[in-house]
Amino acid sequence: MDDQVSAAELFDELGAHYEDAFAGLPGQLAALDWLVPRLPAGARVLDIGSGTGRPVAERLAAAGCEVTGIDVSPAMVELARDRVPGARFELADVRTYEAPRGGFDAVCAFFPLLVMSRPDVEASLERIADWVAPGGHFVMATVPADIEDVDIVWMGHKVRVSSLSADDYLRRLDELGFEVLHSEVSTYQPASELAGPEEHLFCYASRRG
Repeated sequence: MDDQVSAAELFDELGAHYEDAFAGLPGQLAALDWLVPRLPAGARVLDIGSGTGRPVAERLAAAGCEVTGIDVSPAMVELARDRVPGARFELADVRTYEAPRGGFDAVCAFFPLLVMSRPDVEASLERIADWVAPGGHFVMATVPADIEDVDIVWMGHKVRVSSLSADDYLRRLDELGFEVLHSEVSTYQPASELAGPEEHLFCYASRRG
């Protein structure tokens, strides 16, 4: 596809429309309901693919967490800084972001591991595992599928995506030192005429000591 867009270009174009389309996503809200009570006071949390900052960074900051959000989209970073002043947002890519080993009590990754290559998906999971402190938590969501560099049209834009199957995600998390405490596959219809129903995998995991 000659007119494919990168993840940064895609989310620069979508901007606040993405939040509108996915507001009230039940699986994401349930994941936050699970995570927040398990975090210590002042927990250090990394939100990968932080988007507009809502609902993830907003909810975590309101709970007293020290939240860092990273996103590849300059437009999303600016929206998040405006909407969630209680968190810090950086223009950064999970594939190159520098963070200390065990530097976070929790990491959230709601759908950032899609518009990239399969090797990058695998490498990103390894990086995330390194950033979560022993006993800390990792909460993630993605569209599970055994695919690599597949061209699709999503939200009106042509993008190239890769993913792992649900079983492969669970296997990799276990291999990387996580205990998967909950996993669920569900279907969601975004509130947008540009998107059809999506299958989502949600995982809650803790880092073994």
